[in-house]
Amino acid sequence: MALIVAAEATALLVAAGWYGYQLLAGSPVLSLWGAVFTLVLLLAFAAWLYAVAVFLYRGYRWTRAAALVAQLFVLTIGFPTLTGGLVAAGLAMLVPAVTAILLLFHNNVISYASRTGSAPPAL
Repeated sequence: MALIVAAEATALLVAAGWYGYQLLAGSPVLSLWGAVFTLVLLLAFAAWLYAVAVFLYRGYRWTRAAALVAQLFVLTIGFPTLTGGLVAAGLAMLVPAVTAILLLFHNNVISYASRTGSAPPAL
């Protein structure tokens, strides 16, 4: 499960790299600051997904909700991409997202990801 989330984060990082390259290569944009904001947003979301993957691997409970929200965002982008004619890109987004959602509700993942955090320090 954590590998799927980490793979999605890597895909976002690659997309951010491609977007940044296109921005530096001089591709026409309507708003430079809007393009920079989009690049920062892609990088921030990739970093967030990497953090979710690491803490999911460690078994923290909160990561299931964070991973589910991320998968729902991917679904909202993947379906229009698929129906818009970009079948390979749509499937590349939808298949891991659906797999991750199914795994998030699997008994083994639920029991593994039940750690709530460390105990407060004792005096």
